[in-house]
Amino acid sequence: MTEVLICSYLEPELVERVRAVDPRLHVNYRPDLLPQPRYLADHVGAPLVRSPSDQAAWDVLLAGAEVLFDFDYTDMTGWVAKAPRVRWLQASSAGIGQLVKRRRFDETGIVFTTASGVHARPLAEFVTMVMLEHVKRAGLAREQQAKRSWQRFTTGELCGKTLAIVGFGRIGTEVAGLARAFGMRVIASKRDVGGLDAAALGLAALYGSDGLHDLLAGADYVCLITPHTPETEGLMDEAAFAAMKPGAVLINIARGAVVHEPALLAALNAGRLAHAALDVAAVEPLPADSPLWAHPNVTIYPHSASTGEHENERLVQLFCDNLRRYLAGEPLLNRLDTERMY
Repeated sequence: MTEVLICSYLEPELVERVRAVDPRLHVNYRPDLLPQPRYLADHVGAPLVRSPSDQAAWDVLLAGAEVLFDFDYTDMTGWVAKAPRVRWLQASSAGIGQLVKRRRFDETGIVFTTASGVHARPLAEFVTMVMLEHVKRAGLAREQQAKRSWQRFTTGELCGKTLAIVGFGRIGTEVAGLARAFGMRVIASKRDVGGLDAAALGLAALYGSDGLHDLLAGADYVCLITPHTPETEGLMDEAAFAAMKPGAVLINIARGAVVHEPALLAALNAGRLAHAALDVAAVEPLPADSPLWAHPNVTIYPHSASTGEHENERLVQLFCDNLRRYLAGEPLLNRLDTERMY
């Protein structure tokens, strides 16, 4: 039997889907030993202190596990030593490269697979929402409503505007699809562009990583989706903001470290950027004294744009597909490249 341990909360009916994959699986799920979710699809959960007996029971499950669904967030420093038989871990997050490197999990021999693609739709809808709210001047409407002021104004249209996607992968493909539905022109950048045809990807232009400033110069909206790697840390610096089209909007659904926040604030304060919508921050939670909180041209999302009502269902579908592959000895989907960090 292949011992599977589910390490973060899932709905009971989804656990049964995992169990139904193959009779060779023995799936352990003890929600009484796991942190309770604070919201739908919360995989870290509320702080948990187990009793000695509960901790002993959990340690036994870890010791016998060959496959883990998610990290043991109750003991991120010690779970590897307690789980010597683990060969594969399916994460509930797409961006685990930095975590795996920082914790030196890449030295364990464990295969990690990410949740890449699971969050594409909610993130694409978030990006669309930001662009629509900006072009339709939703902020002005709310401001006037608060004042009970009925003053007509003119709005813009997304049709004909240019969206630049920095980091064109699964999420970028979904974002681009919705943007094109509104008649937008979509351009993008990608680390490896060899052999790729922009038109075949539905793009007006495709740039390599060395063409960032050219990409930014032509965009009304810039969406960051690139993974956080040593090459992309601080990617959006003073020079990058200077290259952007005056009055453009920045949308960051990547990682906070991709943006140099002092340069972002300078661009906002100078009026070069019209708005910044930030789902992520360099330090999370965003410190209470950060000037970003109160900036009139900033929208703060608490790393929630990706957390959708169907997340757990999509995660379990991916996990089940990978379990079948694992049992058949086939390559796993979304295997983390620990060198590239995605």
